[in-house]
Amino acid sequence: MYKSCRLIFPVLLLLFGSLACAGQDNGSNGESGERDSGLERQLLRVGGQTIEVEIADNPRSRQLGLMFRDYLPADEGMLFVYPRPADLSFWMKNTRIPLDIAYIDEVGVIINIQAMEPMTTRSYPAPGAVPYALEMNQGWFDAHDITAGDLVQELPPLSTAR
Repeated sequence: MYKSCRLIFPVLLLLFGSLACAGQDNGSNGESGERDSGLERQLLRVGGQTIEVEIADNPRSRQLGLMFRDYLPADEGMLFVYPRPADLSFWMKNTRIPLDIAYIDEVGVIINIQAMEPMTTRSYPAPGAVPYALEMNQGWFDAHDITAGDLVQELPPLSTAR
Protein backbone atom coordinates (compact mmCIF):
# COMPACT_ATOMS: atom_id res chain seq x y z
CA MET A 1 0.00 0.00 0.00
CA TYR A 2 2.80 2.43 0.88
CA LYS A 3 4.53 1.98 -2.51
CA SER A 4 1.33 2.54 -4.47
CA CYS A 5 0.62 5.73 -2.47
CA ARG A 6 4.11 6.97 -3.29
CA LEU A 7 3.31 6.54 -7.01
CA ILE A 8 -0.19 8.03 -6.85
CA PHE A 9 0.81 11.15 -4.90
CA PRO A 10 3.15 12.59 -7.59
CA VAL A 11 0.57 11.85 -10.30
CA LEU A 12 -2.16 13.62 -8.30
CA LEU A 13 0.17 16.51 -7.56
CA LEU A 14 0.95 16.89 -11.26
CA LEU A 15 -2.74 16.68 -12.20
CA PHE A 16 -3.91 19.22 -9.60
CA GLY A 17 -0.99 21.51 -10.37
CA SER A 18 -1.99 21.52 -14.04
CA LEU A 19 -5.60 22.25 -13.17
CA ALA A 20 -4.59 25.06 -10.83
CA CYS A 21 -2.47 26.68 -13.53
CA ALA A 22 -5.30 26.34 -16.05
CA GLY A 23 -7.68 27.92 -13.55
CA GLN A 24 -5.44 30.98 -13.23
CA ASP A 25 -6.22 32.17 -16.75
CA ASN A 26 -8.03 35.44 -16.10
CA GLY A 27 -8.95 36.21 -19.67
CA SER A 28 -5.83 38.22 -20.40
CA ASN A 29 -2.74 37.27 -22.27
CA GLY A 30 -0.76 40.37 -21.45
CA GLU A 31 0.74 42.62 -24.07
CA SER A 32 -0.81 40.84 -27.03
CA GLY A 33 -4.34 41.74 -25.92
CA GLU A 34 -7.08 39.14 -26.02
CA ARG A 35 -6.88 37.55 -29.42
CA ASP A 36 -8.02 34.09 -28.33
CA SER A 37 -11.32 35.05 -26.68
CA GLY A 38 -13.24 32.87 -29.10
CA LEU A 39 -15.39 35.83 -30.15
CA GLU A 40 -15.95 36.70 -33.77
CA ARG A 41 -13.81 39.62 -34.94
CA GLN A 42 -14.89 42.16 -37.54
CA LEU A 43 -13.66 45.34 -39.17
CA LEU A 44 -15.74 48.50 -38.76
CA ARG A 45 -15.39 52.01 -40.17
CA VAL A 46 -15.87 54.78 -37.63
CA GLY A 47 -15.62 58.36 -38.80
CA GLY A 48 -13.14 57.41 -41.51
CA GLN A 49 -11.06 55.13 -39.24
CA THR A 50 -10.88 51.35 -39.62
CA ILE A 51 -10.98 49.38 -36.38
CA GLU A 52 -11.12 45.71 -35.50
CA VAL A 53 -13.67 44.69 -32.89
CA GLU A 54 -14.66 41.58 -31.03
CA ILE A 55 -18.40 40.98 -31.32
CA ALA A 56 -20.25 40.42 -28.04
CA ASP A 57 -23.67 39.32 -29.29
CA ASN A 58 -24.93 36.87 -26.67
CA PRO A 59 -25.67 37.19 -22.94
CA ARG A 60 -22.43 35.55 -21.78
CA SER A 61 -20.08 37.57 -24.01
CA ARG A 62 -21.93 40.80 -23.24
CA GLN A 63 -21.74 40.12 -19.50
CA LEU A 64 -18.00 39.38 -19.58
CA GLY A 65 -17.11 42.18 -21.99
CA LEU A 66 -13.53 43.36 -21.49
CA MET A 67 -13.33 42.40 -17.81
CA PHE A 68 -10.08 40.98 -16.41
CA ARG A 69 -7.95 42.19 -19.31
CA ASP A 70 -4.84 44.26 -18.84
CA TYR A 71 -4.43 45.55 -22.36
CA LEU A 72 -6.44 46.53 -25.43
CA PRO A 73 -4.46 47.10 -28.64
CA ALA A 74 -4.76 50.46 -30.39
CA ASP A 75 -7.55 50.60 -32.98
CA GLU A 76 -9.25 47.55 -31.44
CA GLY A 77 -12.33 47.36 -29.28
CA MET A 78 -15.48 45.44 -28.43
CA LEU A 79 -18.87 45.90 -30.06
CA PHE A 80 -21.89 44.89 -27.99
CA VAL A 81 -24.83 43.89 -30.17
CA TYR A 82 -28.38 43.48 -28.83
CA PRO A 83 -31.34 41.99 -30.73
CA ARG A 84 -33.32 45.27 -30.52
CA PRO A 85 -32.82 48.79 -29.15
CA ALA A 86 -32.78 48.84 -25.34
CA ASP A 87 -32.02 51.22 -22.49
CA LEU A 88 -28.42 50.08 -22.02
CA SER A 89 -26.19 50.86 -19.08
CA PHE A 90 -22.63 49.66 -18.55
CA TRP A 91 -20.28 49.55 -15.58
CA MET A 92 -16.59 48.81 -15.20
CA LYS A 93 -16.57 46.21 -12.44
CA ASN A 94 -13.47 44.02 -12.90
CA THR A 95 -12.46 46.04 -15.97
CA ARG A 96 -8.87 47.19 -15.59
CA ILE A 97 -8.56 49.26 -18.77
CA PRO A 98 -9.88 52.84 -18.92
CA LEU A 99 -12.42 52.83 -21.75
CA ASP A 100 -14.70 55.09 -23.74
CA ILE A 101 -18.12 53.82 -24.73
CA ALA A 102 -20.06 55.00 -27.77
CA TYR A 103 -23.77 54.25 -27.85
CA ILE A 104 -24.95 53.69 -31.44
CA ASP A 105 -28.46 53.67 -32.89
CA GLU A 106 -29.87 51.09 -35.32
CA VAL A 107 -28.67 52.97 -38.42
CA GLY A 108 -25.13 53.36 -37.09
CA VAL A 109 -25.18 56.94 -35.78
CA ILE A 110 -23.20 57.54 -32.59
CA ILE A 111 -25.67 58.99 -30.10
CA ASN A 112 -23.30 59.60 -27.20
CA ILE A 113 -19.71 58.92 -26.07
CA GLN A 114 -18.71 58.61 -22.41
CA ALA A 115 -15.38 58.08 -20.65
CA MET A 116 -15.52 55.20 -18.15
CA GLU A 117 -13.17 54.74 -15.21
CA PRO A 118 -11.78 51.26 -14.52
CA MET A 119 -12.75 49.03 -11.59
CA THR A 120 -15.92 50.90 -10.60
CA THR A 121 -19.58 50.00 -10.28
CA ARG A 122 -20.64 53.46 -11.43
CA SER A 123 -23.31 53.20 -14.10
CA TYR A 124 -22.80 54.72 -17.57
CA PRO A 125 -26.29 54.74 -19.16
CA ALA A 126 -27.14 55.36 -22.79
CA PRO A 127 -29.21 58.52 -23.34
CA GLY A 128 -31.96 56.43 -24.97
CA ALA A 129 -32.72 53.01 -26.40
CA VAL A 130 -29.91 51.74 -28.66
CA PRO A 131 -28.91 48.30 -29.99
CA TYR A 132 -25.11 48.82 -30.13
CA ALA A 133 -22.36 49.90 -27.77
CA LEU A 134 -18.72 50.23 -28.81
CA GLU A 135 -15.90 50.19 -26.23
CA MET A 136 -12.48 51.54 -27.17
CA ASN A 137 -9.42 52.63 -25.21
CA GLN A 138 -10.11 55.85 -23.33
CA GLY A 139 -9.26 58.85 -25.49
CA TRP A 140 -9.50 56.95 -28.79
CA PHE A 141 -12.60 58.82 -30.02
CA ASP A 142 -11.11 62.23 -29.11
CA ALA A 143 -7.78 61.36 -30.73
CA HIS A 144 -9.61 60.60 -34.00
CA ASP A 145 -12.03 63.56 -33.81
CA ILE A 146 -15.02 61.22 -33.60
CA THR A 147 -18.08 62.66 -31.88
CA ALA A 148 -21.81 62.09 -31.47
CA GLY A 149 -23.44 62.25 -34.90
CA ASP A 150 -20.64 60.37 -36.67
CA LEU A 151 -21.47 57.14 -38.48
CA VAL A 152 -20.28 53.61 -37.74
CA GLN A 153 -20.30 51.48 -40.90
CA GLU A 154 -20.26 47.71 -41.42
CA LEU A 155 -22.21 46.98 -38.23
CA PRO A 156 -23.48 43.40 -37.95
CA PRO A 157 -27.25 43.00 -38.32
CA LEU A 158 -29.28 42.94 -35.14
CA SER A 159 -30.63 39.54 -36.15
CA THR A 160 -27.23 38.02 -35.25
CA ALA A 161 -27.65 38.92 -31.56
CA ARG A 162 -29.23 36.62 -29.02
